[in-house]
Amino acid sequence: MLGLYGVISYMVARRRNEIGVRIALGASRGQVIGLVLKEAVMLLAIGLALGAALAAWAGQTASSMVYGIKPRDPVTLGGAVLLLAVVALAASYAPAWRASRLDPMDALRDE
Repeated sequence: MLGLYGVISYMVARRRNEIGVRIALGASRGQVIGLVLKEAVMLLAIGLALGAALAAWAGQTASSMVYGIKPRDPVTLGGAVLLLAVVALAASYAPAWRASRLDPMDALRDE
């Protein structure tokens, strides 16, 4: 959660001028939050797809070494994916909210 928060915060800080211009041109707070969360969801989807594939492979390997382990338990895998998605969206919302409160004059003045 902290790692994703840091990555999204860095992305918001890097795009501060762009976000300031969008707000100055009339973007609503909801649109700015959506802009930031859309990128976070894209990163989340890539991470969950790769993680699910690696988990299936690791489960198959673990089941050959340890007796009684189900290699592809859909309930456990689905629960883990859901939990990680909720945590990732919660971690991404704080930088998105902060970006929506950005004063466009301060953002443009920094450039």
